[in-house]
Amino acid sequence: MSGWDEGAVYYSDQAQFPDDAVAATADANHRRHTTLIKFKEFIRNFERDKSVFPYRESLIENPKFLLVHLEDLLAFDADLPSLLRSSPADFLPLFETAAAEVLASLKMKVDNEEPKTEEVQILLASKEDSMSMRSIGAQFISKLVKISGITIAASRVKAKATYVHLSCKNCKSTLDVPCRPGLGGAIVPRSCGHIPQAGEEPCPIDPWIIVPDKSQYVDQQTLKLQENPEDVPTGELPRNMLLSVDRHLVQTIVPGTRLTIMGIYSIFQSANSPASHKGAVAVRQPYIRVVGLEETNEASSRGAAAFTQEEIETFKKFATQPDAYKTVCSKIAPSIFGHDDVKKAVSCLLFGGSRKNLPDGVKLRGDVNVLLLGDPSTAKSQFLKFVEKTAPIAVYTSGKGSSAAGLTASVIRDGSSREFYLEGGAMVLADGGVVCIDEFDKMRPEDRVAIHEAMEQQTISIAKAGITTVLNSRTSVLAAANPPSGRYDDLKSAQDNIDLQTTILSRFDLIFIVKDIRMYNQDKLIASHIIKIHASADAVSADSKVSKEENWLKRYIQYCRLECHPRLSESASAKLRDQYVQIRKDMRRQANETGEAAPIPITVRQLEAIVRLSEALAKMKLSHVATENEVNEAVRLFTVSTMDAARSGINQQVNLTAEMAHEIKQAETQIKRRIPIGNQISERRLIDDLTRMGMNESIIRRALIIMHQRDEVEYKRERRVILRKV
Repeated sequence: MSGWDEGAVYYSDQAQFPDDAVAATADANHRRHTTLIKFKEFIRNFERDKSVFPYRESLIENPKFLLVHLEDLLAFDADLPSLLRSSPADFLPLFETAAAEVLASLKMKVDNEEPKTEEVQILLASKEDSMSMRSIGAQFISKLVKISGITIAASRVKAKATYVHLSCKNCKSTLDVPCRPGLGGAIVPRSCGHIPQAGEEPCPIDPWIIVPDKSQYVDQQTLKLQENPEDVPTGELPRNMLLSVDRHLVQTIVPGTRLTIMGIYSIFQSANSPASHKGAVAVRQPYIRVVGLEETNEASSRGAAAFTQEEIETFKKFATQPDAYKTVCSKIAPSIFGHDDVKKAVSCLLFGGSRKNLPDGVKLRGDVNVLLLGDPSTAKSQFLKFVEKTAPIAVYTSGKGSSAAGLTASVIRDGSSREFYLEGGAMVLADGGVVCIDEFDKMRPEDRVAIHEAMEQQTISIAKAGITTVLNSRTSVLAAANPPSGRYDDLKSAQDNIDLQTTILSRFDLIFIVKDIRMYNQDKLIASHIIKIHASADAVSADSKVSKEENWLKRYIQYCRLECHPRLSESASAKLRDQYVQIRKDMRRQANETGEAAPIPITVRQLEAIVRLSEALAKMKLSHVATENEVNEAVRLFTVSTMDAARSGINQQVNLTAEMAHEIKQAETQIKRRIPIGNQISERRLIDDLTRMGMNESIIRRALIIMHQRDEVEYKRERRVILRKV
């Protein structure tokens, strides 16, 4: 028997079990038909309340598209959602056909005319939680997924063929080939099916020519979706995902919008794939074909923030307590000792005022901006880090490491299509939240100018590379800066200490000068506080409690921002008006007395700042009206921060001893000797020369300040050159 199974392999080419294959196809067709009927029934007969048919009515009102909730589908028939989830590419077109047929029959009933079947786009929505972009893998290919993120780029709209019209070069016979949806192409057959007559030339291979004019098209656009900044693990780059949207979803989204999308996770062969992948037939790029999207509004950044009834009750109970404001402030950065007013200001910034849209289309900002200016090691950056952890949406940047384009928006050229698109920067990504900018004074002046518009108008206008657009950036800004000399110098005037332009200073609602004051008792308390923190750092039990409290505060802020939009009461408005007029009067009097304008101007912006602070204080107590108490507290905060900063530094009224007065007089005489009238000299050189003569530098600077106030000398070139006036 040896050798019977050697070498020769026999096989038959026909289908193995022909009857079964036919039966399977028939079965699939039958299943598709029953599903189609079920879909039709659902659109026609699904009722939410007694005789309210939502889908039928919305089809008649808006025949272009139909938004279907998967929960309704589940309530109608338990099998349909699972079919849609497992193979959406097969059953969504069926659903669209069903919708088109139902629409045609409904129109026939209404208008009594022969209906044309129009295309209806089905959009899906669901209340389930969205998945993380990092957890989507190969097992989800051609399944329905739901993810959320922030759009960072949107391409131009292109036309995508749904049916390609082909014509044969030889026999002129025509053929319509369907295109795969999404980023897939059409499969053109290699040969023509025409059978040649006698004496006729047979059709060659690849005879088909595409006729673009007779093909059918739909609009298509690609978006880039990036993970929400708060979901990115520390130290990792945010992932992004390519999205393809078509028909009625195109041009509904601008970069910087937060989205939650339902889509089909698909793959495509990338045209500009690297050379190493050119030969690899099996390697494909993933993308998501969007079949439903919802914008998440600014207050509830993580989708419609679902608060349980229990949570809402705790929040309301907490808000009714008389010391709610104190409790909230005590939860702000508990590891930092003292700085009570700064903590109150930061809590106002986290809660924010109310945005107002006026009838003529003007929008007034409701976000509070705070600037912390002062000595090193006064926990400024700690405040910024705390806010970044606690605010529902937050972006942290450092002044030196960020450019104007990185903060606002940049125009980038796409590698494959060579066209420009926009990518939003930090201010756009933090829309509806807080931007923390550390080392604010180290930013280049031209970069600092870029955020002027974002801080007051809350938009970012772009006109670059043929793209003209306006992006939203409804953010609060919390900035920390050092004075130019590193430490806050009491011998200098406020203008020298706060080396920022008045244009940017007036956009900050509260400006705190944080000084490192050397006082025996306070130093002792601070030292024991810091040592205690270091000693009890590893106490795990307390740690979980702290994180729980942080989470509670985050949820409470989110709830207040969503639910509460306070307005000023009549009496509070009257009181605020009188206070503002009084402040302006005091500032004018001070300017007349000292002979120089205040470094921080008190303008109408500051009045709006006090209004916003009052609203934020009312919001903490979930009250819809800001009363006189809130206005008083807001004015007090404003006085201890911005007003104090405006009055700080040395003025002429500093009590000088007779000896100092004599020294200053001598310095003045020497300065007048050195600079003839109408001439100018570098400030550095003048001070160096006079110190060589044995004078004290601070005395010389004081003499210069006094001469400047008397208008005898003038500063030029950013205060580097001194000119003696006539």
